[in-house]
Amino acid sequence: MTEARVPTRRRYLMCEPKHFTVEYTINPWMDPSQPVSTELAVKEWTELADTYRRWGHQVEFIQPQPGLPDMVFAANSGTVIDGRVLGARFRAPQRAAEADHYRRWFLDHGYRDVTMPTKTNEAEGDFTWTGEVLLAGTGFRTDPGAHAEAQEILGVPVISLQLVDPRYYHLDTALCVLQEATSDRRAHVAYYPEAFSPGSQRVLYRLFPDAIVANAADAECLGLNAVSDGRNVAIPMEATHLADQLINHGYDPTFLDISELRKSGGGPKCCTMELRG
Repeated sequence: MTEARVPTRRRYLMCEPKHFTVEYTINPWMDPSQPVSTELAVKEWTELADTYRRWGHQVEFIQPQPGLPDMVFAANSGTVIDGRVLGARFRAPQRAAEADHYRRWFLDHGYRDVTMPTKTNEAEGDFTWTGEVLLAGTGFRTDPGAHAEAQEILGVPVISLQLVDPRYYHLDTALCVLQEATSDRRAHVAYYPEAFSPGSQRVLYRLFPDAIVANAADAECLGLNAVSDGRNVAIPMEATHLADQLINHGYDPTFLDISELRKSGGGPKCCTMELRG
């Protein structure tokens, strides 16, 4: 019998890709020689924001800034758990200025427990909250030392995971929490094993023996860069194998075109910071 999935109301922070383009290369997806349509990126992003609102979620917005084409990827600029905010410190100098714009947004919107990291930390790009532990990726962007810093600042247990494939340079390109843990149930996740080191694969299997295992085709369209509210799941339209598995496990996938945003290595989750508490 398929498990009944129950959505929970979420609050998200997003940034319109008003200045989106690909003018530098900081991951294997980015090719400045290829044409990019800012208008199409805005259309894709707008459909994602509208989807969240149709699901009944609250969407907040931060003002995009000229000269910061990747500011649309809000997930990379903060991790918020129980109202505590750990900001970001980017590895690529081209993105460094984004962190302070988001820091100011938090302060302007009533957050008082806001800490900026001393270690390189690309926020929800590499930090994924399961409702019980914080999964923390490293290997390409976030410094391993940032994991201990996150545990101290956010006050939650942290599990380190090693990423090994440069195409999946952030944890949120290789793993998605579908249903957060509760007092009587483990978290349910989907992930692509080959993005992780052998030891990290064993850790994930031990933590999530009932996980949905994605295949290479799911990963290659950034299918795991998905957003779930516990029942509804926003995924790239090409992730059909993953969608079939989601349906079999009681989820309701919503297909989205992210073809333009993907030119910068982004998808639904990259565009979405969750504001918890």
